Formats: sequence, structure tokens, C-alpha cells
Amino acid sequence: MRVLAAMSGGVDSAVAAARAVDAGHDVVGVHLALSRMPGTLRTGSRGCCTIEDASDAWRACEVLGIPFYTWDFSERFQTDVVEDFVAEYAAGRTPNPCLRCNEKIKFEALLDRAIELGFDAVATGHYARVDRGPDGRVQLHRAADDAKDQSYVLAVLREDQLEHCLFPLADTPSKDLVRAEAAERGLSVAQKPDSHDICFIPDGDTRGWLAERIALEPGPIVDADGVELGTHAGAQAYTVGQRKGLAIGRPAPDGKPRFVLEVRPKENTVVVGGRELLDVDRITAIRPSWAGAPLPEDATGAWFDCDLQFRAHGEIVPARARVVRTPADRTSADRSPAAEAGDDVVAWEIEPTHPLRGVAPGQSAVLYRDTRVLGQATIDTARNARLAAGTGA
Repeated sequence: MRVLAAMSGGVDSAVAAARAVDAGHDVVGVHLALSRMPGTLRTGSRGCCTIEDASDAWRACEVLGIPFYTWDFSERFQTDVVEDFVAEYAAGRTPNPCLRCNEKIKFEALLDRAIELGFDAVATGHYARVDRGPDGRVQLHRAADDAKDQSYVLAVLREDQLEHCLFPLADTPSKDLVRAEAAERGLSVAQKPDSHDICFIPDGDTRGWLAERIALEPGPIVDADGVELGTHAGAQAYTVGQRKGLAIGRPAPDGKPRFVLEVRPKENTVVVGGRELLDVDRITAIRPSWAGAPLPEDATGAWFDCDLQFRAHGEIVPARARVVRTPADRTSADRSPAAEAGDDVVAWEIEPTHPLRGVAPGQSAVLYRDTRVLGQATIDTARNARLAAGTGA
């Protein structure tokens, strides 16, 4: 096949490209310039897509003997990832920029251009597996190495996109083996630290970064009964489950810590309460997509058994789910044309077998069956049984 290898400048993408070459494919390397600050420098394992990363990607392609190009996707990245990230926080939600980057940049903008140029597939260093089901249709599965599995952030990929995805690291049992292979191949990135945190916030100070882009105003901190306890510096700077930074000034009646239960940006209010009020027993998630063929229950709205994961490398819990149609005015996060037109919105209703803690609107709910990724949707509402009992919901 003609394969376009996405070269981030890290060890995973370098080894993935090398394996694609070994498999006999006609491989071309491409590095995506995503930063609008071309002089950006990398600091240890913080940040990615820097000038050093571009140089490391070029050197890897030199060793592999394949062509190398740099494509400027910075404008698209700014709009679809960075501005989306700011807008979601401004609306009181907790987004996942890595998932959005995979959806909009690496497997939409990049894949679309690759297909236009005559490539058969895009290869990346992600740890996930593409396979065929009994019906011959493509499926997305977890990688062999659970610790490095990245299927959660790839769950946004549709069946037509998965047909053109190549993940050469899928069956590698550990990252140490990838590094050892890179060293044997003479790749200078063999011991390069993995990037972590949010790539466009390399110092890790998300609150400080957001404060420069969102107009934060003081407002009330209230308990679950609406009693005002203190003042915050800006509701959008908080997220569900947060404990630090509340500065209420007086302890709870029971002496236990308080946590953020809800962020209400329209009211500029932060709701706090005890840890037990973070427990969630029902989730409604909007804008769902299937990673492969939909389940038969998609058409009937019947409950189906699955496993749920709602944060990258987070807990995986048994659950049941069903497809529902929800009036648009009941989904606070949906900004689709359907919502604007007043039509029903397709959503997933998910019930875990035991309560979950720290579920926030804006996170992605990814459903699995064994190792197979069924699909994903964006969490819109998360119900706490105790609070619901008090309000009659």
C-alpha cells in the first residue's frame, strides 16, 4: 500500500513508520505543524509539535530512507482544538483536546488529504488495533499493552476512517520493547520522553492559561441546597470533582472535604458538596458515533450490555446503554443544527452497574464490549441518585 506515516517526532511514530517500511509498504513521512508559534521549544516531556519534534521526525525519516514533508495544519488546529477547548470550558464543560485532535486533525484533515493524494492508509504510533469482525466489517480494539492503550482517544473514528488506518504498534506488549527496537534501528528518539499534559499548555497551568482567554468574574459558591458558602474568582475555571482552590474559609458541618459538584456558567455559580454527592448512576451522552458497524439495538432503542470508560486510562466499569431521542431543549451541550431547529437529538443513556465518581459534562463516554470499541458520545448530564431523590428527578 501507499502509506502516509504521521511523524510526531516521538519514538512511537518513528517505530510505527519503520514497521510499515518493513512490511513492504511505500511509505512517506509527514510532520504536522500545529503550533502558531514556530519557535516553540520543548521542555522535557511537556508539550509536543515543537521545533525539536519536527527535527526529530525528519531525522527518523532520514534513517528509514523515506521522504519527509511538513504540513501546516496550525490554523485548523487553532479552530478545531484550541478554540473548541476554550469554548467548552467557557460553557462549564470539561473537554478532551487529544480526542478532538484525533477527530478533527489526524483522522479528518490529515486522512482526507492523504486520500486525495492517492494514499491508501495513514499510519500512526497509536496503541490500538484495527480488525475485522465475523461480518467482515472493520472494528477498533484495545491494544495488547493495556497500560499504553489509546483506543479511548480513537473512539471518535468512524467505520469509513478505520478502513484507512494503520496502527503498527497494536500488538506490542510493552513500551520498553518499542524503545529497544528504536535503539536497534539507530533512531535518536529511542529514549525521548513521552509527551503528556495538554500540548498547547506546556507549563501545565490550565487555569492560568484559561484566565487569559475567558472573562472570569467573581460569583457565589453554594452547597447542594443553594446556601451561599463563599466566593469564587470565575466559575469556568472549575471542574467537577475538583477539591483544591475553593478557599471557602470555613469547614463543612461534618468536617469533611468539599468537592465541586456542578459548574453553572450562566449563573456564574459553583456548587460544592461532600464526596458522596459526586456519585453518578445515570449518564446522558450526546453526539454519539459508532466505531464500526452499529449494534442492532441502535435501531430499536433496546438496552445492551457494555463496558464504560469516561476518561483516558480511567476505570472501566460494566454498564448498560441504549439509544434514545431527547428533545433538544433538554441537552445543555448540544449545538447541532438539529438542536437549533427544535428537532429531537440522538443520545445515549448509560447506567453503570455501580456509581461512578467525578463524571463531568464534556468528557467522552466510550463504550466497549470485551476489547472492541463500540463507539463514543459526549457526556451532557450526569445524575447523582441522592440529589435526584431530593429534587424528584
